[in-house]
Amino acid sequence: MVIEVRPATAFEDVATMVGPRRVDATACWCLSYRLPAKQNAALTGRDRGDLVQRLCQEDPPPGVLAYDGDDVVGWAAVHPRAGTAFARSRTIPRVGDADVWSVWCIRVRPGHRGKGISHRLLAGAVDFAVSHGAPAVEGYPVDNAGGKVDTTMAYVGTRRLFEAAGFTKAADTASVVSGFPRILMRLELP
Repeated sequence: MVIEVRPATAFEDVATMVGPRRVDATACWCLSYRLPAKQNAALTGRDRGDLVQRLCQEDPPPGVLAYDGDDVVGWAAVHPRAGTAFARSRTIPRVGDADVWSVWCIRVRPGHRGKGISHRLLAGAVDFAVSHGAPAVEGYPVDNAGGKVDTTMAYVGTRRLFEAAGFTKAADTASVVSGFPRILMRLELP
């Protein structure tokens, strides 16, 4: 299997990865951390998908997608932290003054998990951030010490995943997911 990671400009593929089964459903669309809380809460049904479709046409698009041939198999949200809810977070601290990029969601389609695709997605998200001039990339995974993370909450990633990509712990956070503390992991770029 050869996995290729590309910018998320194909809305249909983003919808496959993060869109709800019903187009009128009010679901994440991976906007929870991308938008201020009030704006995120105000978007319902089709408006959420319409916004994501517009984001796919922006530079930079909202993230990266992993492909196995022509099949989309994964998604990672990556964007400058200043343009996300993390810029105003009370639970995820800001470390330093650099204009870092954030990776906050990594999803692999069922049937494709356990094949290293999350590692390729994280590497692709870093490469994407580098290509847009990021001085550093942050993630906010759980520090699960090898414990099982609930599948629905595993999108934040694990400390082990980020460490394998060269990230180091930069700070503790006040955030908890699936019963595990989240930590701020950072990769300084040359």
